[in-house]
Amino acid sequence: MTERRHQGRVALVTGAGAGIGRAIATRLADEGCALVCTDVRCDAAAETAAQINRASGQAIAFEADVRDRRQIETALAGAIEAFGRLNYLVNNAGLVTMHRLEDLDDEAWDLVVDVNLKGQFVVTQLAATHLRQAAPAAVVNLSTIESEVVVATTGHCQPHYNASKGGVRMLTKALAVELAADGIRVNAVAPGPVQTGFVPGVDPTDPRVPPAVLDRLLIRRLGQPSEIAAAVSFLLSDDASYITGTQLVVDGGWLTR
Repeated sequence: MTERRHQGRVALVTGAGAGIGRAIATRLADEGCALVCTDVRCDAAAETAAQINRASGQAIAFEADVRDRRQIETALAGAIEAFGRLNYLVNNAGLVTMHRLEDLDDEAWDLVVDVNLKGQFVVTQLAATHLRQAAPAAVVNLSTIESEVVVATTGHCQPHYNASKGGVRMLTKALAVELAADGIRVNAVAPGPVQTGFVPGVDPTDPRVPPAVLDRLLIRRLGQPSEIAAAVSFLLSDDASYITGTQLVVDGGWLTR
C-alpha cells in the first residue's frame, strides 16, 4: 500500500508534462498530495493531471512558461482557488540545446539560462507568498550532476547548460537562507543519466547505455524517472524536516569516480 505521507498537502510542479516532471507529479499524488501541473505545453500538463485524476487523485493543469510571470501567477491563483493553499513547489522545468562553445549564440544561451535558472527564481519568488502561509512548506529544485562536473562524452559539452545548472545549485543555497525565517525548506535533486526524452535526438525507449556513460556508472544502467521522483518526495516530506540548503545526488555513482 502506498504511504500517504503527503496527505492533505498541495504541490505545484513545473515541467510536469513528461519525463521526470510527470513522474514527480504522479508520485506525490500517489502519496496523497493534490497537484497543480504546469508545463509550456498545456496538453502535456493536462494529460498528467488526467492520469492523476483517473487514479483517484486530485490534479489541475495550467499552461505556464516559467519565464512568464503572468502565467505563473495564474497557475498559483488556480492552486489557491482549487485547493486553498500551497505547501510544496518543485522547480522541474528545464531544457538543453546541443551547442558547443563555437556554435553557441546569444539566443541559445539566453533560452537555456532563462528557463533553467531564471525560471526557478521567478517561480519561487512568486510562490513564496503562498508557501509562507502554509505549514509545512518546502521547495525542491531540479539540478543535475552537470552542476558539479562537465560531461563531454562527445568531446565537447554544452557550456550554457552547465552554467545554468551550476547556478541552480547556488540558487538553492541562497533560497534556503532567504526563506528559512519563513519556515520554508529549500533543497535540490541532481539526477545523473536518466532514461527520458530530455536530450534531443536520444530515444527515451532505448535502454542501451553508451559505453562512455556506462563506464562512469557504479550502478550500471540508466536511472528511471521514478527514482528521481522518490528523492524529490523524500526531500519534500517530514522525513527531511532537518534538511535544507543541500543537493541530493541521484546518479548511479557517477560522481564517485
